[in-house]
Amino acid sequence: MLLSTFFFAFMNVCVKFLSHLPPMEVVLFRSMISLVLSYAMIRRANISPWGNRKSILITRGLAGGFSLLMFYTTLQNIPLAGAVTIQYLAPIFTALLGVFIAKEKVTPWQWVFFLVSFAGVLVIEGVDTRISWYYLLIGIGSAFLSGVAYNSVRKLSETDHPLVIVFYFPLVSLPLAAIFCLFDWVPLRGDDWIWLGLTGILTQLGQYFMTRSYQIEKLARVANLNYIGILYALGLGFVFFGETFHFYSYLGIALVLLGVLLNMQYSRKLRKQEAALATK
Repeated sequence: MLLSTFFFAFMNVCVKFLSHLPPMEVVLFRSMISLVLSYAMIRRANISPWGNRKSILITRGLAGGFSLLMFYTTLQNIPLAGAVTIQYLAPIFTALLGVFIAKEKVTPWQWVFFLVSFAGVLVIEGVDTRISWYYLLIGIGSAFLSGVAYNSVRKLSETDHPLVIVFYFPLVSLPLAAIFCLFDWVPLRGDDWIWLGLTGILTQLGQYFMTRSYQIEKLARVANLNYIGILYALGLGFVFFGETFHFYSYLGIALVLLGVLLNMQYSRKLRKQEAALATK
């Protein structure tokens, strides 16, 4: 999950540099690159690309595709760290939906840690007047659909190879993006090809490691690690776009990271307890 967060952080920078393009056009090129890379990796691994639970694979692709469109919309229209912070509501939706979809239990203490992180998000959003309610709601919608997608990945963990799950994302999102682009297309210029190429490659790397993390560990334990990306977003937003934030924004970030660290420590304790019970 830490590797995934690192690659996604630099992908966000690339998308920010493409703010003059419609979000779905960026999704189109990102999907094309990801589809080619995914298929090449599947062929190299000598496995079937079509998977076993096709309905869940398609659901994961649809949820992920629309979530990506909404996230790119926020990335292009509000400060980088603000867009990323809103998207980091996804782990909360992931854990909440996991109770109903993946039938996983979330302990009371883990809910407390999630609330600490969520409080940090509210503090950050409350002091940043550059974020309108319109883009805030779009970002929350993206986070919710991400939670649906992540739970779909968890459901597929015992039946489908992670490369197949990654492959279905562009397989479903590419035709959707192509239809949208028929009605809203802006010609590429200058360095657009470079940023689009990097967007596809970095996303592919980030998504593969994210998929692996959700397959081999419980959702509530790894979901909070996504919040580490806030540090990346703040640093990269300042370096590339000169974005600065209010003092209270940093207080909110401290709360978010506190929730992350507490959850990591508590999850480690749970793993030790489960291992001890398994040996009895």
